[in-house]
Amino acid sequence: MIRFVFASLFVTLLVLPAATCPFCGSQGQTLAGEIGVADFIVLGKPTNPKPDKDDFTRGTTDIVVEKIIKDHPFLTGKKIVRINRLLPVDPKGKERMLVFAEVTPKPAAHAATAAASTLVLGNVFDNPIDAYRGVEVTPDSRLADYMKGAIEVREKDNATKLRFFFDYLDAAELEINSDAYMEFGNADYADVRPLAAGLPRDKVFAWLKDPGTPASRLGFYGLLAGHCGKKEDAAVLRQLLDDPTRRFASGIDGLMAGYILLDPKGGWDYLTALIKDPTKQEFSVQHAAVKVLRFFWDYRPDVIGKDKVVAGAVQSMQNGDFADFAIEDLRKWGRWELTGQVLKTSQLETHKKEPMVKRAVLKFMIAAEKHDKAAAEFVKVARTENPDKVK
Repeated sequence: MIRFVFASLFVTLLVLPAATCPFCGSQGQTLAGEIGVADFIVLGKPTNPKPDKDDFTRGTTDIVVEKIIKDHPFLTGKKIVRINRLLPVDPKGKERMLVFAEVTPKPAAHAATAAASTLVLGNVFDNPIDAYRGVEVTPDSRLADYMKGAIEVREKDNATKLRFFFDYLDAAELEINSDAYMEFGNADYADVRPLAAGLPRDKVFAWLKDPGTPASRLGFYGLLAGHCGKKEDAAVLRQLLDDPTRRFASGIDGLMAGYILLDPKGGWDYLTALIKDPTKQEFSVQHAAVKVLRFFWDYRPDVIGKDKVVAGAVQSMQNGDFADFAIEDLRKWGRWELTGQVLKTSQLETHKKEPMVKRAVLKFMIAAEKHDKAAAEFVKVARTENPDKVK
């Protein structure tokens, strides 16, 4: 598959959403997100490549338009669009190109912008079309239809949009299913939660049980299962967690969260048992437990009360490898009543020489000094010994 990317200044300045779905690892600019950036999107056959006379690596290619995905007045009456990109063309080939482009009304102004970029393309000065992205597709590809559908739902409510992308999570084309997954990665949990409750349970659990499901998606599917499943389905998630062949570095966190959502008591007992005996657990499992604690604090204290989450963090703090995470969380949560516990734990042999733990303790004490005398004394001594570090 041939792809090209010409990231204009307008494209590279895109900002990701501040809040994203927990346990969804894939985030970034989606095809649907680019709809708002592109002036037009067309599907067509590349033809007539012409190298630049001064540089054979640059030039132009004509795109014979077969389908307009996103329209623009520039396309009116045009059956061929010339782009400033030299593409390899097989006259007998059946492949088509999905082209994302901007139309610059003033070529001279555009030339000045392009000249400041390290990605200047040949002939940019005499062509107002900036084709910044292209994806080669096969004749039977559903990518164009997927894009059309994404355009149709982009003005609808978030639940409707996400439901559309859910139906493409298992699409045969990687370009489509990975983009649909990325849509969830960029979504807020507040939008995913109500949708997840009504998703087809059988489909979600079939994905979880399928050995071919990418490990990177197990966490997300586990989270969905925790919303659309029944209490008896908790056994499925527990089985996946206990299966030594399925203990993936990614995805354990979402499986744990889904397990707890379906069976709060059994799932929480499982989680705290993992935290209590870190010597028997891989680093990835312990790290997943930390992320699950944060999830129930930030999003679902209605399932597991905040005091229980704090108790889990205090327990995690005993683990030298994760003490800095736990202390940092307690600081963010403003649990100054645990100042004495933090100080005591910091003196453990496994903790007191660890730079990250020492830094987390100092940050906690600085934040707590107005609330606790012991913290104030700790910071006073630290300022005397190393004022720059405290600053």
